[in-house]
Amino acid sequence: MTTHIEHLECWVLRAPIAEPVANAFGAMTNRPAVFLRITASDGAFGWGEVFSNFPQVGAEHRGRLVLSIFAPLLRGFVADDPKPVHDLLAQRTRQMAIQCGEPGPFAQITGAVDQALWDMAARRAGVPLWKHLGGRSGKVRVYASGIGPDKVVEVMLTKRAAGYGAFKLKVGFAPERDLANMRAAREALGDEAVIMCDANQSWQASDAVARIAALAPYRPYWIEEPIAADQPHDVWSALAKSSPIPLAAGENLRGEAAFAEALQAGYLGFVQPDVGKWGGIGGGLSVARQAHELGVVYCPHWLAGGVGLAASMHALAGAGFDGGWAEVDANPNPLRELVFPFDIEDGCAVLPNRPGLGVEPDIDQLADFIVRG
Repeated sequence: MTTHIEHLECWVLRAPIAEPVANAFGAMTNRPAVFLRITASDGAFGWGEVFSNFPQVGAEHRGRLVLSIFAPLLRGFVADDPKPVHDLLAQRTRQMAIQCGEPGPFAQITGAVDQALWDMAARRAGVPLWKHLGGRSGKVRVYASGIGPDKVVEVMLTKRAAGYGAFKLKVGFAPERDLANMRAAREALGDEAVIMCDANQSWQASDAVARIAALAPYRPYWIEEPIAADQPHDVWSALAKSSPIPLAAGENLRGEAAFAEALQAGYLGFVQPDVGKWGGIGGGLSVARQAHELGVVYCPHWLAGGVGLAASMHALAGAGFDGGWAEVDANPNPLRELVFPFDIEDGCAVLPNRPGLGVEPDIDQLADFIVRG
């Protein structure tokens, strides 16, 4: 029996935090989220989450796009297979996204719709999404992310005590501060700890070689986005050839062609599509398969609420390839903690054995965080 999309609901949320979450280009003074729920004509439903960290007013804007454009457009679409919906939605919104100069927000919402439809499909099948996707295990390796520039050792040791075995340090600040933080982290965690570095596109190509070389003695597992994501492939390739540390990127790439070109260029050791920025789960898995064929490791990016985190972990588990890591924000976020609590065993997150994503946001519990109007 063919089913159709009947409703697309949207909640814009903001949770206060005691300390801003900083990186090399800015800071979040609160934690935003945009949650979607799609309901089909047979009563089946699924959840998704739209990227909305930046700019600070971005969540409200994306929420309005969802309700004014996507909700009426999606009504009546066949709801049985996520990929045709994703492709048709991208096609139907392409000209509008170009016209208003906002391909990013349109792709982010389309990715969240894809998440929700995959959640719905696995719920219908009565199995966890990772299993519905063909994965072998509901355990995924995780690393604690978003650490620094302050309290680096304190946070890493706290997360290690909670079961994490890998950690990602924010760099891209003053060279002396980056080096001091990396040195302190390595000394505190020991030689065997996995420590990644994320520069958030902060270095110029002319400076990146020296900045990476300075960090190299402390053995970062990877250097993430050392330069701007839109730098030409030959610039990235030259940097990769000079770097003693593998490069990681992908959260700021958009579209199948962009990922294919980056992977074929051969400069990435790790590729990091974000389920809430482009492609959702289906797009991420397509990238994962391309990456696997080229020996590049799939490590989905995520640094927001609990719905998208669950989707990111299920995508990694569903890909079924060894070696990947899922990103888990180390900073406080009620929109993650209340929505998707999970256990960690031996450095791995254990996904819930419930159908779909295994998350069910309690809107009443989150009511104080909902943005009105």
